[in-house]
Parts: sequence; C-alpha cells; structure tokens
Amino acid sequence: MKNDFLPISKADMKERNIEQLDFVYVIGDAYVDHPSFGHAIISRVLEANGYTVGIISQPDWKNDKSIQILGEPKLGFIVTAGNMDSMVNHYSVSKKKRKSDSYTPGGIMGKRPDYATMVYSNLIRKVYKNIPIIIGGIEASLRRMAHYDYWSNKVKRSILLDSGADLISYGMGERSIVEIADALKSGIQVKDITFIEGTVFRTKDISVVYDAITLPSYEEIVADKKKYANSFYTQYVNTDPYTGQPLAEPYNNGIYVIQNPASKPLSQSEMDRVYSLAYMRDYHPSYKQLGGVPAIEEVKYSLVSNRGCFGGCNFCALTFHQGRIIQTRSHESIMNEAKQFIWEDGFKGYIHDVGGPTANFRHPSCEKQLSTGVCKEKQCLFPAPCKNLKIDHQDYLKLLRKLRELPNVKKVFIRSGIRFDYLIHDDDNKFFNELCEHHISGQLKVAPEHISDKVLMKMGKPGNHIYKKFENKFKQINQKLNKKQYLVPYLMSSHPGSTLEEAIELAEYLRDLGYMPEQVQDFYPTPSTISTCMYYTGLDPRTMETVYVPANPHEKAMQRALIQYRNPQNYNLVLEALLKANRTDLIGYDNKCLIRPKQQGKFPSKKSQNKQENKPKKKKTIRNVHKKKGN
Repeated sequence: MKNDFLPISKADMKERNIEQLDFVYVIGDAYVDHPSFGHAIISRVLEANGYTVGIISQPDWKNDKSIQILGEPKLGFIVTAGNMDSMVNHYSVSKKKRKSDSYTPGGIMGKRPDYATMVYSNLIRKVYKNIPIIIGGIEASLRRMAHYDYWSNKVKRSILLDSGADLISYGMGERSIVEIADALKSGIQVKDITFIEGTVFRTKDISVVYDAITLPSYEEIVADKKKYANSFYTQYVNTDPYTGQPLAEPYNNGIYVIQNPASKPLSQSEMDRVYSLAYMRDYHPSYKQLGGVPAIEEVKYSLVSNRGCFGGCNFCALTFHQGRIIQTRSHESIMNEAKQFIWEDGFKGYIHDVGGPTANFRHPSCEKQLSTGVCKEKQCLFPAPCKNLKIDHQDYLKLLRKLRELPNVKKVFIRSGIRFDYLIHDDDNKFFNELCEHHISGQLKVAPEHISDKVLMKMGKPGNHIYKKFENKFKQINQKLNKKQYLVPYLMSSHPGSTLEEAIELAEYLRDLGYMPEQVQDFYPTPSTISTCMYYTGLDPRTMETVYVPANPHEKAMQRALIQYRNPQNYNLVLEALLKANRTDLIGYDNKCLIRPKQQGKFPSKKSQNKQENKPKKKKTIRNVHKKKGN
C-alpha cells in the first residue's frame, strides 16, 4: 500500500494487488482523505463494504487519456464536482472569476471546468460508451431536477440528462452508494436500478414508479414562471425521507426524470462508523511540492458533530441536500477522533471547531421526526419557535466540557455557527455562559443577515427583535465575565424583498453601532433554494405573492455600498442611492448623516468621511463578514 491513501495510479493498484478496480471516482477537488471532504467519505464507505476504489483528481477535461489512467472499472464511475458547486467555486456573485481555489493544490484556479460534473461525465461517456456513471455531491444534488442557473440566466434541464449519467445519488450518499454498488455487483443493469431511496433516474416507463407526483414539464416551467415556482415548492415540501413522495418531471420524447424519496437519516451508530473509517486526515502526499491544499487548514483540527439543519433559511440549500433532520455522532466517536490529532506536531492546542451546518443542534427538533418526519409546510424556528421544539444544549455542553479537558488542548472554538434564534430561547443559561467564557476568541460570528423584518420574512429568519434580545444578553454575560468580546454579524445585501429603503435601514443600523463591515455578502442565487426561486420568478413559492427583486447589477452595487457607506470608494453609489430614495436627510454634517455633501465636485476625503462632529471616534470594526457556502 502507498501510505494507505487510495490508488491514484496503476502503480498504486499494483502495490495493492488490484488488477481492476470496482469503481473509479472522478473528483473536481484535490484528493484529500479527510472526513470533511465528501469524496473521502464515499470512497471509504465503499471500501469498508468490500469494494475497491481509485481516485482520479482534477483530470484534464480536454484530454481523453486523463480519464483512463486507472483503466475501466468493473462496476462504474462515480463523479463529483467537489465540495462546492463548480460555478460558485469559480465565480463571485458579480460573475467575476475568482483568483484562487482552496480545493486545488497551491490554491491555483482553473484546474476544473465550469459545470464540472457534466463535463467529466460527458468525457467518460465519450471514452466508455456503456459503463455505468453515478453522479453525486452538492453540484449534482442541487441540480437533480430542472433548475434556474444564475450564471447562464436560464432554466436548465436535470443534470442527469445533460451529463449523460445513469443515476444521481443525491444528498448525503452513504446509504444509496452502497445499495447502488450492491445492485451492480449482483448483476442488475443500471437502467433497472429504479428502487433506491436518495437516487434520481430517467425512464420512459412511468409505471415503474408508484404514487409519484407528476410535476409540470420542463417545457412548461421554461415558458411560465408561475409553474416553475409551483414545481419548485412541490419539490421543497417533498424533501423529507418519511413524508416525501416520488416526483416525476416530464421532458420531450416521453422521457421522465424520477426522484425517489430521500435516504433515511443515519443512526448515531451509523454516523460513528462513517467517521471511524481509515482516513489519512490529510491531502495526498503528491501535493506537498505544490504547496498543499489550502482547504485542509480549517478542518484538519476541527470535528464534525452533526449534520442536517432545521433552521430552514430560505437562501440555504441544506433542506435539499442534508435535510432538516439532525443526525449526530456520539461523544465517544468525537473524542476518539480528537485523540487522533491532539499529539500531532502541527497541533498547537486549538480545536478549531466542533459543529456542523449549525453547531448547537444536537438532536431532532421534536420527538416525532425520526418516525413521521418533519412538517411539510411549517418551520421549526420561523416565524416563531414551534410549540413542540425541543430546546436543550445539555448534550452539546457536556461534549465541549469533555473536549476542553483533553490533554494538550488549550482552547475549543465554535466557528461553524451558533443559531442565536435557538439559543436565546433556552431558559438554562449554562451553555450561553460557557460559550462566552471558553469558546470564543474575542468575536462570535452570528447570522442575523438583516435588520428589516420585511426582508427577514423573505429570508425565513426571525424578526430583528430576536437578534436584539440575543445581543443584549451576550453583552450582559460578557460584562459579568469581565470579557471584551464582540458579535460579528453576517449581513446580506440585495436579497429578494430588499428595496433601497431596507438597505438604507441597514446602513442606519450600522451607523448607530459604529461598525463598518470590511466584507459584505451580496445575495447569491445558487440552485435549489427558495430565495433563488424568488429571484428568478419574482414570486414567493410558498404564497405565490409578488416579491420585489433587486436584480439590476447597479442597484445591487448601491445596496452593497450602503452597508459600507464610510468607504470613500462607495461615496458616489451611496449618494445616488440616498437621492433616489429621497433620503437627503442622511446627507450632511449631523451625527445621524451617512455621508457629507460634495464640495466643488469632489467627495470628502476618507478622514473627513469617517469623522462626525460631536461624536466620539469608534474604532470597532467587523472583520471577515463573508458568508461562506451554503449557510
């Protein structure tokens, strides 16, 4: 064996005495054998179930031979674009090319194609005409049915059709990938694998599906945005593994794309097994001379404790990908993983994170979910906490205390996100107190996203009064602890529902705090979110009410500039926005003004812009307020 990494060459196969692999896994990321990377989990789960897997990382999509380096597999190819959608990986919300790729050796950009899942699959199909191709990962999962594609500004077909693949394993694929492998090994033709939960397949024989909901056809949703919105919401309320029904999407020539209900959530013992597999917990050694893989840095000394999220933010795709039912690992599993790295030379005593999509969710939101599923058209936290919501941080607190007591551990941080709108409703203050005392490095990142209740309603977030209540309590606890710690709010501009009026309201809020974010996240219409549906259709798919959408690039720039109104480079945009909104009361020399008037055709200097009469200088600055994927 070669350092116990999976084979990436024929020489590696020879060392393992493998003549022909069962599966070849083609990935758009560098090969990192760490359980924070989807390709590592799926390949190790297959290996643990007796299958041989080889990795082709970032093949040259312009060269047929790049896909042949491991030979033809016995059972099939598995394809994923990587831990991120390839288009999000490549482009900012303004559709400008990003300068670096954290999932590529040396951070080099351009080592994978746009729409990588589709391109890789088509390359494989060109070389191997009849080999089964299974696609998965976030890119395939969120494009599994017809979807609005922001980058081309078009409604695209299911990625299953455009990729030429045979199956999609959507969501968290540990269950479905093993069932697919077992079916192929037993001799079942890939075209006949129509019965596995968590998969999407195509057929001309609709009779193979029982009790399916037939969605509007692809041609209908392209022609009619109302039908698109209706179709999307039908999909949204059928994401639960217990209550979701099969969905059938018709296309021309009598083709149907069929989505089976989602895979059942993993039990705690199943989760523990997944994270106990033989991961090397690092990037492949062949990347060392290239500078390594930047994405490993934040996760190398972090611990995944859960998956899924019942928060239900409209701009987040977690409902479509991981689902709303929380799945957790046991304390023993997490402690054992921590003990693997706390004595490594590179470990400096700091566990960077203990969490998941939402760190402080450690159990299903209510008792019924593991037997009857989540409510189809109700949210657990929005617009107010459900009466059945279980609010309890005791288990998470016990876990953190155990980790703090490990030898060689100086500090245990929580960086993956605390749901303040869940924590504030906990009557027991023990977790909040210990969070502030032990698990913050001076700043706590939280996600109010906005302060306008009108916008928050479209975001699926609670009213601003909840954040204010949390903010006050955070200050009180830190005063008692004699700690100077600050909240770092994630803020989003240009979300559907936000006019210039709401953007100015947010700017005034920041003015009163004395803060200016160094970075702002403009709303990014990624596939398969309610907010993206609003952006494309101008309709709220839950109510079919009209929604204002700031889609014009110039207006989006004004909304973004208002949040950073103190930056002299934004002066003209802020001035234009205030004039357009008839808010000239905010242009002047008063403490409440955002900007000063122009003088002789020039805008004020940075020094004069930041200085306001009769007001003490405030140097507090929010840093790194950039909303990462997916949340």
